[in-house]
Amino acid sequence: MADLDRNKLRRLDLTVLLIFLGLMRLGKATDVAGELGLTNSSISHALRRLRDVFGDELFLRRPHGLEPTAFAERIEPEIARAVASLQTALAGPAEFLPEAAEDTLRISANDRETASLIPRAFARLSGQAPGLRLSVQSLSNAEGLRGLASGTLDFAIGFFRDPGPDYLVQPLRTETYVVTARRGHPIFRGPLTVESYVAAAHVLVSGDGKLSGIVDQTLEKAGLARRVCLAVPSFLPALSILSDSDFVATLPANLVRQHAAVFHLDHCPPPIEIRPFEVSVLIHRRNRRSPLHQWCLGKFQSG
Repeated sequence: MADLDRNKLRRLDLTVLLIFLGLMRLGKATDVAGELGLTNSSISHALRRLRDVFGDELFLRRPHGLEPTAFAERIEPEIARAVASLQTALAGPAEFLPEAAEDTLRISANDRETASLIPRAFARLSGQAPGLRLSVQSLSNAEGLRGLASGTLDFAIGFFRDPGPDYLVQPLRTETYVVTARRGHPIFRGPLTVESYVAAAHVLVSGDGKLSGIVDQTLEKAGLARRVCLAVPSFLPALSILSDSDFVATLPANLVRQHAAVFHLDHCPPPIEIRPFEVSVLIHRRNRRSPLHQWCLGKFQSG
């Protein structure tokens, strides 16, 4: 944009443009002043500024009022469109229409949430917004937050201890744990005790390959330790391993209850108290007023 154009724009404001449109419509400065709650001198001052900026008289005085020049009539549609655009922006985003939406939602979620929460959320989304598609990536929490910050992700689902002020957190559910193993496993023949629990061979889901987690930290506080024999990076392989072995695992209760029948698993409460965790869906604060994101958050919340 040329410097001359910038200088002209700096001398204009919305009130001056509204005065121009009012004069075009009403033809009398007094009527425009009354409509906008301004003084006649304010209208005169604005008209002088408009004439100077546009280099045209814009309005000629006639016995019946003000008559627009040909130049004023030519620029009126453009000014009206500019004011209408500003009014639209001030009103905020348009109402979201699910049935007309065509978009791809990019989501970060581990396989636990992909296998449990995503199918139900997608069923609700697609039922009302068939043009929406989901693209789910398995990322670490840190990668999910970076994706939200960069705009490559729309949502991140999981357990986020303290994501920071740039993210809006909507809790979905509080998750607890159960001990699970194949049907008929000896560990279920009687009440599960701490002794039989720590003596069993355990599978651990560990994204970083470590052979300890929240359960081991809890046991350590009680002066106990279990035998972790195998660590795998995701939950569904762990369920598959349990179904055809004598391993046991301590896994999120919601996941196990949803898939126990498929993998032929039994489960029971652990013999120790393990701290629950909150599963949440996050968006970046830049999308706080996005009708699409707010509508979709409601569909995740329903699950």
